Amino acid sequence: MRDMSTEPDEVLDCLGLYCPEPVFRTRLKLDQIEIGQVLEVTADDPAAEEDLKRLAKRLGHEIVGLESDDDQIKILIKKMK
Repeated sequence: MRDMSTEPDEVLDCLGLYCPEPVFRTRLKLDQIEIGQVLEVTADDPAAEEDLKRLAKRLGHEIVGLESDDDQIKILIKKMK
């Protein structure tokens, strides 16, 4: 688990969506926010955690928070560039 105390600038709900939809929607939302802003993504696709981590790394953004339980994950991605 990582620090979830960061307040997100934008929130994206991907509950009920399955691969690759959470990745597509996260990518679009990251393109819309400003550098330095934080996007919170909530998803319940079992593949979402790894997919979103890979997406953030590939795009050069930082994971600043991660929380997961059996049913869903919440991930905070800070736009770096």
